[in-house]
Amino acid sequence: MRILQTMAGAEFGGAEVFFTRLAIALQKTNIEQRVIIRENAARARILREGGIDPVQLPFGGALDFKTGFGIKREIKKFQPDIVLSWMNRATKKTPAGKGKFVKVARLGGYYDLKYYRDCDHLVGNTQDIVDYLVKEGWPQDRAHYLPNFVVSEQAEPVSRMDLSTPEDAPLLLSLGRLHENKAFDTLLRAVARVPGVYLWLAGEGPLRRELELLAEELSIRPRVRFLGWREDTAALFAASDVYICPSRHEPLGNVVLEGWAQGRPVIAADSLGPGTLITHGQDGVLCPVDDAKAMGDAIKWVFSDQEFAHKLATNGWNTFQREFTEKVVVDKYLEFFEKITHPKD
Repeated sequence: MRILQTMAGAEFGGAEVFFTRLAIALQKTNIEQRVIIRENAARARILREGGIDPVQLPFGGALDFKTGFGIKREIKKFQPDIVLSWMNRATKKTPAGKGKFVKVARLGGYYDLKYYRDCDHLVGNTQDIVDYLVKEGWPQDRAHYLPNFVVSEQAEPVSRMDLSTPEDAPLLLSLGRLHENKAFDTLLRAVARVPGVYLWLAGEGPLRRELELLAEELSIRPRVRFLGWREDTAALFAASDVYICPSRHEPLGNVVLEGWAQGRPVIAADSLGPGTLITHGQDGVLCPVDDAKAMGDAIKWVFSDQEFAHKLATNGWNTFQREFTEKVVVDKYLEFFEKITHPKD
């Protein structure tokens, strides 16, 4: 079977990270694969390290004709059975299959379906996204749920000393783009309600300076470390005690899966993705969205009860092993590919 993937991703982002993970994982199977990405030296390097030599195209705006021609050229040369596009722009620039191949788009959010009308199948990475597709008029038998996976490789912990963090301090970790949707402002206000707790915030984005100023205003700047974009997330998890996801809007919650995979208790705002993944009090703690007091109380709860924290971490790890490992998810993708290329009569 031949699979061609197109991804017009941003420099950073959860979908981009998972695309790279999935492409490299599929490369280990018996399918043949070609990958087309927006020009990005760092992503291309990671893919090459995983055995994939990607084709790089501009994926520009309306006047970018090079990308469309380039995708058509690669399709003609490679003769794929399936073309899998990621998000709006790549899907729009990928031609319809018209019986020559099956065109599939993968959605990680509640996107406008005008970009997807010429697709044969759509994949949502949560059941709620699949339900949204059907509600918007997409045929139910051509809407499919395929989850993400995260890696579980452990790493030596980052030195707390190097990040000016006491070895015995209760330490929260949070990851994500410094954007309004991620609600790091609420997290900072929650941390201000819990004396002694330190926070490592790994990510970049347009709100960095605003969040730094808020930390100063709340008098917690000495307990908060803005780490920027990091590739060594496993080492950050290993050094931390609890993972927290404060997002206002989080369609899936990859970071919840990462917390589980790294054996950490997870606290999350009850936004759509984390609220679907977590069973409150069993494999994580949920608190209302945009409620700094409730989030602060959740932080106090987990740090004050070691037996409870251990239970959360253990149950989260078990959920990850059962549903979200690389093998489990890749097997589901392979079954899906087989199903849509060899439909039953």
